[in-house]
Amino acid sequence: MTFELQSDTSAAAWLARAGTPGEQLLLFGPTGFEAYARLRFIPDPEHPGQAEADVQPPAGHESDIDQARRALRELGRFTETPDECCFCVWEGYPDVKPPTGEVPLLTLPHRRYWVLRGALADLGEWENELGTGHPIAPPAFVWPADRAWCFASDVDPHWAGIGASSQAVESLVKTPGIDVVRAQPEDCQPFYR
Repeated sequence: MTFELQSDTSAAAWLARAGTPGEQLLLFGPTGFEAYARLRFIPDPEHPGQAEADVQPPAGHESDIDQARRALRELGRFTETPDECCFCVWEGYPDVKPPTGEVPLLTLPHRRYWVLRGALADLGEWENELGTGHPIAPPAFVWPADRAWCFASDVDPHWAGIGASSQAVESLVKTPGIDVVRAQPEDCQPFYR
């Protein structure tokens, strides 16, 4: 197995110790990064009350996991430890095979996660190792061992939050093939109903 399921969640304890308000932590990761951004899997709502089901992505629109892979590949340029990363998987994803046996879970406000270790390059095997070979949800959290950035993809919004250096965020905004915009985690963010 490419991803190593962790029997000890201490590598992820920094998320809980960050002191970041619950929803903000789930949406953007911990406070303290120089800059933040949103990777929009689909465009933001055009009007209040719009349902996500009303959005018709164009033909050839990449899946959330493919867009996440592209963003994480770019973020990999901004860490000294791309081969030493942690990945969190929300226990409630219906398209992810749960691990067998007793495995400790990382508990954050309103969510619990399995913690895995691997390299960013391992994301190419995400669906095969954790799903049934079909596109599945991106990791709920990803961060390198040096904690140079944090990628957070909660189940509720149509986007993933990213905390990183200003240079990394600038690079993401300019990366072709993904839709990344700068964000302020403490601001009200766009959501579909």
